[in-house]
Amino acid sequence: MKKLPIGISTLKDILDGGYAYVDKTPHVLKLANSGKYFFLSRPRRFGKSLLLNTLSEVFAGNEALFRGLHIHPHWDWAVKFPVIHISFGGGVLRNRAELDRRIQTILKDNQRNLQIHCDDTEDTSYCFADLIRKAKEQYGQGAVVLVDEYDKPILDNITDPETAAEMRNGLRNFYSVIKNSDEHMRFAFLTGVSKFSKVSVFSGLNNLKDITLDPAFSSVCGYTQTELEHTFAEHLQGVDLVEVKDWYNGYQWLGEGVYNPFDILLFLDTGKIFRPYWFETGTPSFLVSLLKSGRHHVPDLENLEVSSTQLSDFDIDHILLETLLFQTGYLTIKSEVTLFEETVFLLNYPNREVRSTFNQMVLGRYLLERPPERLPVMRALLANDFEALQQRFTALFAGIANDNYRKNPIAEYEGYYAAVMYAYLCSLGIDAIAEDTSSRGRIDLTLRFKLPGGQKQVYIFEFKVIEGELGDGSALRQLQDKRYAEKYDDGENRIFLVGMEFSKATRNIVGFDWQAFSVG
Repeated sequence: MKKLPIGISTLKDILDGGYAYVDKTPHVLKLANSGKYFFLSRPRRFGKSLLLNTLSEVFAGNEALFRGLHIHPHWDWAVKFPVIHISFGGGVLRNRAELDRRIQTILKDNQRNLQIHCDDTEDTSYCFADLIRKAKEQYGQGAVVLVDEYDKPILDNITDPETAAEMRNGLRNFYSVIKNSDEHMRFAFLTGVSKFSKVSVFSGLNNLKDITLDPAFSSVCGYTQTELEHTFAEHLQGVDLVEVKDWYNGYQWLGEGVYNPFDILLFLDTGKIFRPYWFETGTPSFLVSLLKSGRHHVPDLENLEVSSTQLSDFDIDHILLETLLFQTGYLTIKSEVTLFEETVFLLNYPNREVRSTFNQMVLGRYLLERPPERLPVMRALLANDFEALQQRFTALFAGIANDNYRKNPIAEYEGYYAAVMYAYLCSLGIDAIAEDTSSRGRIDLTLRFKLPGGQKQVYIFEFKVIEGELGDGSALRQLQDKRYAEKYDDGENRIFLVGMEFSKATRNIVGFDWQAFSVG
């Protein structure tokens, strides 16, 4: 059984070390033969560094490494290209001076590797251009420039717009060298998490072909279902593949869906236990800051419609939450439609891992003063213990940060309480549907889950905000009058109606009524 390549982004180490490798060389061959300048945006820990390393080994002509792989009989291994590696993945750069010093170090490392001497190492743009030109002169072939995490110096400072702008300007000047060196270039590939608009970082490099949403390259990073089952067949013995897909697949860039490779490798390595491995590596601080800066209605993040321009319109002075969530991997494309001449994408969470843990993060860092208890609510749901549920939900709303009420006018409406309940229930890993449509109107919140014995259960919630401090049963009566339960009355679901009334004065539950649904 081959070893799992956890944390390894060097192709030689994987192949020579006896690790499992998903052959991505068909994509590499297509890239190398179909163009000259490319850009790819993918979330963190999706295999971008390994892809660049594979490109590097191909262009360097390391033929022996690729024996048995798809690309081997289709590439001219006699031709070797000088490869220039640039990566901003290591460490955090806090100002323009540190960025310039890092670029100088990177260029010096490449000079040493290629045995090239640049005349002026202080002027980074000139040195970069000089390195590309001399590489072609010395090796007789155009230079190959591979840039990993091109945007990290900007993203590390995104909450400080002034510093972020300095980083953007410095990188823009540096990357513009690539276009101006066209006659000395064979190939260039830039990768990162974000896709900044062309008027910012790439204003001097507008000849890049963006393959982020190119269906032909949708699986260039990540594992497809076929790749997973073929490459890791021995490791997957006894695994419920349907559940694995529900947890870790679902990422879409207009082509075949893929698994998060980091999740898969950790899942297989740690006893096949379902956990949010990717999410636990850290949530970007700037994402939390952006959530706090605006009063975002969390349920709206499901089935979110955005235009194609919104997904690529990202800059320091114009950051949209939906754009950031998509580019960082918390939302993905579920479908697309064309309205007149505009392409519109429907975004949603890619899988159970992201849906559950993102809502945990929202609760713990955005809505509440402290993370809520989860296990007692899970036990109460499994036992249909509505008294315990009322106690836990009351404690939940008592823990909401005061600023969320004081600064948020929506706190006076049902939608706010529905958003909190939605985030809370999603954080449990349960299927929660906000504003669930039915033939008789919109259900505030629907909860669907199975008991350990297989019994399907549906909880249908109605929320009301009232003036007084005593519940009046109006929420449950609306559920009964609207006959919302009929949508799920298929003979298989056990259905419960739950009416909750919130007081504007106490900002908490003052009415909690429930009823087991039965026909007639």
